[in-house]
Amino acid sequence: MSNHDPTGHSPEATSPEGMPQRVVPTRPGQRSAPITDRHLGQLAIVYVRQSSVQQMFDHQESRARQYALADHAAALGWPRERILVIDEDQGRSGRTVEQRPGFQRLLAEVTMDHVGLVLGLELSRLSRSSKDWYHLLEVCAIFGTLLADQDGIYDTNDTNDRLVLGLKGTMSEVELVTMRNRLERGKLHKAERGELILNVPGGYLKRHDGEVVLDPDEQVRSTVQLVFDQFDALGSFGKVYRYLTRNQILLGMRVQRGPRRGELEWRPLTRAMLGRMLHHPIYAGAYSYGRRRVDRKRTAANAGKLRMQAVPMSEWKVLQRDRFPAYITWESYLANQQRLQQNRSWPDAVGAPRAGLALLPGLLICGACGRRMHAGYRTKAKPECMRKKLEGSDCCGLGAMAIDELVGRQVLRALEPATLELSLQAIQNITKERERLHRHWQQRLERALQEAQRAQRQYHAVEPENRLVVRSLEHRWEETLQTQQALQEDYDRFLQEQPRQLHADEEARIVALAADIPTLWNSSLTTNADRKEIVRLLVERVVVHVRADSERTEVLISWRGGPTTRHDMDRSVARYESLSGYHQLLARIQSLRGQGQTIAQVVSQLNKEGFRTPRSRKGYTSTSVRKLLSRLRAKKPRPKQKAI
Repeated sequence: MSNHDPTGHSPEATSPEGMPQRVVPTRPGQRSAPITDRHLGQLAIVYVRQSSVQQMFDHQESRARQYALADHAAALGWPRERILVIDEDQGRSGRTVEQRPGFQRLLAEVTMDHVGLVLGLELSRLSRSSKDWYHLLEVCAIFGTLLADQDGIYDTNDTNDRLVLGLKGTMSEVELVTMRNRLERGKLHKAERGELILNVPGGYLKRHDGEVVLDPDEQVRSTVQLVFDQFDALGSFGKVYRYLTRNQILLGMRVQRGPRRGELEWRPLTRAMLGRMLHHPIYAGAYSYGRRRVDRKRTAANAGKLRMQAVPMSEWKVLQRDRFPAYITWESYLANQQRLQQNRSWPDAVGAPRAGLALLPGLLICGACGRRMHAGYRTKAKPECMRKKLEGSDCCGLGAMAIDELVGRQVLRALEPATLELSLQAIQNITKERERLHRHWQQRLERALQEAQRAQRQYHAVEPENRLVVRSLEHRWEETLQTQQALQEDYDRFLQEQPRQLHADEEARIVALAADIPTLWNSSLTTNADRKEIVRLLVERVVVHVRADSERTEVLISWRGGPTTRHDMDRSVARYESLSGYHQLLARIQSLRGQGQTIAQVVSQLNKEGFRTPRSRKGYTSTSVRKLLSRLRAKKPRPKQKAI
């Protein structure tokens, strides 16, 4: 039976519970759920949302239609003062409930049983997520709230209406996925041509025609080149960051957004900025797209705020080499990425040289299983096989002192023929580095002078009667002069610490230190990290074959460039039984005592014959010989006592 009067009027009806209800006049084909006095006594909420800021400005008609729903609510019988417009979600996507305070406010009002009707131009305005949409339907069904859009009014407790609402929610979600896929495919198609260039990092400039060129500012280019040259020399992210911070190096960045877009700004270095520079392939002249993707788990854990994760180069969607002018070669870029990976504290990575006592962490390999050996520092630096540490295998560890001394001696021996060459190269490197730093300071001073002169010209170009402008320009001129003076004072301090040219006595000290490498190696000014860096420049890996029943250890040193040398050494062991000559040692002590020698004479003879102790390098003492004699006495069979 139809609810519509042929005359078009809205007759009063009665619900099964006896509550008076009103049937709203509708257009042909438009659905209408009954509106009761209980609904009219509650709020009618008009929910207004547009997905982006651009839509707010470009789709004015859609905004006007959404706000006009307040008039539709008034026509349905709601007083104007009982109509609430929620429009806090302008410019926010309906993909999720997070970051949408307006939708959360709507849910809160419904759960407090304040709402009789919720109006939206389309149900997609309320939500494009099935999870959030069905949550809203359940809440409205519990509190008896009606839903309305441009197609009609729906009761969420009615089976047919619930079916229609479910289909509309599904279509809304599919529509969002379709639009997103269409946009993503369009972006990917443009990226495959190498034309999707949104922003470029520091050191580059995107022209109005879309062409990417090197930044025209000479200081910007030289600073970027300095970063990559220092990473090539120092080989560590942390060392490069400390070097640039210590020398007060600023990076020139172009403003990407706003009215000052394209202007040059000098910003203090941050770790994030340095990380982006070292990882970005554009500095090697390559175009890339898809280097990062959305981390859905972290995004969901951060209330919908996007969190990205880097992906391996093999999973990049687009990579085109030789597209842009480059600061470094592609081979250098790949080497830098490999070095950054190896510097990380991972079990399969060498790791960056640190301040620990052990000389060979990251380079020492267990000869039994081929796993890397881990340096433990609880008592002393004692390398231990990673397999034993993780799986409890039978692989043996060894003390770091013996292996470090062996490799250290071999490294010093390898450096002896190149002492003169090293000294000359050191002088050349220091001179080149200081010259580059001074050139950077000179560029900063020149820029400060230009700013001061520009402010002076602007001040003199204004008529004196225009006092408001004159005072502002005078203040700006004073600021530029103060900045120039402060920069000049900083440069004077830098000159005091690092003169432009090395003095003759400094060059003589460098030559003397290079000629006496062992003294330089053992100097208190040489840090553990410095020694490790020297070793890694010469040694690729060190393989040790450790036996549990012997102190003798075989060492294989693989040098960079291909050659491998074999060495034998004695390691410290925990017990006398682990010595290879343990039984010969006991027999010799027993023989000497049988000859009537005293403890002191036995000690002297054992040390003279070269018997090794498990740990101590001082040789045998009276105490250690007495302990061994007690073991001999314990092994002798006790005579049987006669029965009384």
